[in-house]
Amino acid sequence: MALAFDEFGRPFIILREQEQKTRLRGLDAQKANIAAGKAVARILRTSLGPKGMDKMLQSPDGEVTITNDGATILEQMDVDNQIAKLMVELSRSQDYEIGDGTTGVVVMAGALLEQAQKLLERGIHPIRVAEGYELASRIAFEHLERIAHKFEFSGADAEPLIRTCMTTLSSKIVNRCKRSLAEIAVKAVLAVADLERRDVNLDLIKVEGKVGGKLEDTELIYGIVVDKDMSHPQMPKQIEDAHIAILTCPFEPPKPKTKHKVDIDTVEKFQTLRQQEQKYFDDMVQKCKDVGATLVICQWGFDDEANHLLMHRNLPAVRWVGGVEWENCAQISGVDNRKIGQGNKMMIEETKRSIHDALCVARNLIRNNSIVYGGGSAEISCSIAVEAAADKYPGVEQYAIRAFADALDAIPMALAENSGLQPIETLSAVKSQQIKENNNCCGIDCNDVGTNDMREQNVFETLIGKQQQILLATQVVKMILKIDDVISPSEY
Repeated sequence: MALAFDEFGRPFIILREQEQKTRLRGLDAQKANIAAGKAVARILRTSLGPKGMDKMLQSPDGEVTITNDGATILEQMDVDNQIAKLMVELSRSQDYEIGDGTTGVVVMAGALLEQAQKLLERGIHPIRVAEGYELASRIAFEHLERIAHKFEFSGADAEPLIRTCMTTLSSKIVNRCKRSLAEIAVKAVLAVADLERRDVNLDLIKVEGKVGGKLEDTELIYGIVVDKDMSHPQMPKQIEDAHIAILTCPFEPPKPKTKHKVDIDTVEKFQTLRQQEQKYFDDMVQKCKDVGATLVICQWGFDDEANHLLMHRNLPAVRWVGGVEWENCAQISGVDNRKIGQGNKMMIEETKRSIHDALCVARNLIRNNSIVYGGGSAEISCSIAVEAAADKYPGVEQYAIRAFADALDAIPMALAENSGLQPIETLSAVKSQQIKENNNCCGIDCNDVGTNDMREQNVFETLIGKQQQILLATQVVKMILKIDDVISPSEY
């Protein structure tokens, strides 16, 4: 870069070698892409499972987040590499579609990339690897259908839903209250679920957090929570069978749109103006009383005189209520004003994320009540099935299918490693037990209960969540393997 001047003395900048770009081709490009994807997966690997570690992230403005939620970690990381951004999108897709399993899907994709690198170094074409992975993912998908179990539940018997939500919350920082939080999540979902259509609108469920108090204070409110106080401290705090007047206009005298000036030079004129304003307030309050309102919710504010008048006319009011809140207020039949609070801000945010995951799991089970057992048992069973199916394919794809089976073992290996167990020894023992006993419910005993049977431990996962993990991870890895030329602009 150089600074020069034209004949009129005006400066301009000369960029040398302007057309040069950095470029990676062929195997070098694929190895660089795989390394970027593996780097992201390594970050999340230690956060997998009930004993997974938390990550601390600091935003540019100094706000600190502590979490082991895969989607949140990747969302708040500052990622420049384009392949790493694909892994972030992968986690976001899992979160959007399922709401849980965001860490596992990235760890799975990282394991597939690691196995693909070994095949590329042996001279196998990336397209053949991608085709083999596609075949293996179909085998695993169909095998999950075969080993899945169905369970029936209803509004009266929601225990299976609660146990599944408890599995989701086991890996979170809130696991000491997992039973109560799981019950709250299931009750909330059932309250808004259409069981005949098997559909749940999670937009009808709102999760609020307040600083102060403890985690055990968490409760489910059948109604709308508006985080506001009554406009006057002497107004009643509880109103039964409330009739609510929702005002989208300011509770004050109208102001002219143009510039104006009022000259008041006598006491009489001031008294006249004051009486006019008071009459305006009186009329507004009377109109609310005439329609039978026992509570006023105002989108805008009102001044002290209006507030004083409302209190004396026995009409409680809440001001500065947001648009979404007052739109939902029509569903309320009673109003209660209470002081609540829990934990610190970081704990509240993590609890909200954990409850969101539990809500999504309950919703998924209402949509499809099939489950597979957790603790890595489903991955181990799929690994055995994919390995056995590889011999049926005569082409080079069978190497990729076997590599896919090895990659499936990465999930139980990470679970064992994060739980302080010997990963290879533990995985070998569980896999051997599955084959000998023909029991696809054997997984990693992360909580040291004393049994590897996940049925006895009541550790389940949703079938659609596990299938989505395998499909999404395979598609992203195929996309990465098909990139053989990376052209980047030069840095000046």
